[in-house]
Parts: sequence; structure tokens; C-alpha cells
Amino acid sequence: MAQRNQAAELEDSGNAAIASAAEDVLRAAFRERLAPHAQLEAHLGAALSYVLDHAGSMVRPRIIYRMAKAHGIEEQAAIDLAIALEYFHTSSLIFDDLPCMDNASMRRGAPCVHLPYGEAGAVLAALALINRAYALVWRAAGGCAEPVRRDALAYLERHLGVNGLLNGQSLDLNYASLPHTLESTERIARGKTVSLIALTLVLPALTGGAEPRTLQQLERISLCWGLAYQIADDLKDVLDSPAATGKTTARDESLDRPNTALAIGVQAARERLERLLRLGDRALNALLTAQPSLQFLREFRSSLEDELERVVRATTMNLIGARP
Repeated sequence: MAQRNQAAELEDSGNAAIASAAEDVLRAAFRERLAPHAQLEAHLGAALSYVLDHAGSMVRPRIIYRMAKAHGIEEQAAIDLAIALEYFHTSSLIFDDLPCMDNASMRRGAPCVHLPYGEAGAVLAALALINRAYALVWRAAGGCAEPVRRDALAYLERHLGVNGLLNGQSLDLNYASLPHTLESTERIARGKTVSLIALTLVLPALTGGAEPRTLQQLERISLCWGLAYQIADDLKDVLDSPAATGKTTARDESLDRPNTALAIGVQAARERLERLLRLGDRALNALLTAQPSLQFLREFRSSLEDELERVVRATTMNLIGARP
């Protein structure tokens, strides 16, 4: 038993070292893959530098990078793909925060980019990220066989375009005209949050030529984790402060935007979150039984568990405070 525990500790230590090294590389690449050049107009250069200096947790690109490596994608292509998808994600946040969208004031613990650099500066910085992201995806997929490259690029378009992220954002903005139900809020979450989680988990495996069964399991995990992550975010918007979340909160109700906790109640949203995590765990365990090399996915699952524990504490305090 002691030997097994020691082996597990060594494995955990090794995984932590790998994750730490990957994060260092990816943080540098996030800045360097789109470093402003000397001829760039000064205002745009400053706005872009500001965005690149606030990279966030980097959980998503770490997962993409390791998923790509696990499916045989070479080092630089794996980094390109991870940074490309993080650029897409970051650009979506910039647009989401604009006054014409959510009119937020904080993101990743700092003022939203449109506040110091204006809406035009924010839009141009977001477009720079998108433009560079497509170039990086194409470069990452350049060494793939034609059918794989075609399927990967089609998958990217489907989840970012009018059938995915864009449609979800439009539904979000026009939520006032929709029924405020679990079904409508989760339809929007599927378009936005689930699409981004699916790109994180499925696209690198697809680009690496994963088997259809693996892709199906990753799709199922993406759905469960994407919806769970959105519910956690909804609960934080209702229960937390900007200091705790690093971004503007208490916006969904005032803007009449989709929020599971507002649609079905805090306690029901918490229960829904817990159920989605259980369903995701079943799919994850089945996947890891067939592919033990993907154990690092538990890192992402662990981050969701941390969110759940924080939500549970906040929910408990909320319910106690609501008692007469």
C-alpha cells in the first residue's frame, strides 16, 4: 500500500511538473504569437498589448496542448492550436464585454479593454486575435491528411459561426423575447459555452486523427462540462462580487440575459450543476478506461469541482441569509 501511495504521489508530482512547464510555454506563446510590431499604429498596439498581458488562467490552452500531443500532433503545431483557440476565446470575451453587448467593466481581474482604449480599439484588437487565430489553425492543420484537415476546419467553422457561437450570442442578446426557462437558457449555453468547450476537447483530437468513438465521448463530455460551467458562471453572477470573480457580476438580471439561477432558482441550478457533473464523470471514466493517456482531463474536471465547491458555499450562505 505504501509503495502504491508513493507511486501515485510521484505520478501526481510528475503531472504537476508537466502542467507547470506547459503553462510557462503557453503563456509566452500567447504573448509572442501576436506580438505588436514597431510599425503598428500606437493605439492599436497598446490595446493589443493590454489584451495579451491579461491571459487568464490558461487552463483551456493547457488542455488543448496536451490533447493535441496525446494524439500525435508535433510540439509547435500543438502550441499553435492551443494559442489559436485561446485567441478565439479571448476575442469572444472582448466582444461580449462591449457596451453594445453586456457593457461590462471588469474581465480577468482588470478593466475591460474598451475602457482604457475605447470601443474601436477593443474591436480592432479582437479582430487581430481572430485573424491570427485562423492563420495559426491553418498552420497547425497543415501537416494533416486532407480529409482530417477538411473535417477539422469544418468543425471549427460550425462551432464559431452562425450555427454555434454567433447564434448563441445573438440569442443571448435577444433573450428578452424568449421564454425564461431552463430549455431556452441551455439552448444559448449550447451555442456559446458548449461550443468553446467542444473546441477545447474535440478539435485537437479530431486534428490528431482520433477514432470516432473517442470523438463521441469527448462530445458528450463537452456538453456536460459546458452546461455545468455556464451554470457555475450564472450562479457566480447572482451570488458573488466582482472582487471574487475578477469580472463584472450582477449583470444578467439587470440586462435581462439568460441565467439558469434566475430561470429556475439558485437551489435548482445547483442541483442541475451537480447532475451534469455526474453525467460528465460517467463519460470521462469510460473514455479514460479506453485511453489512459488522457488522464490529464481530470485537471479540467478538478477546476469544475473547485467551482462547484465555491458555488455550494455561496449557495449555502445565500439560503441561510434568506431565512426569516
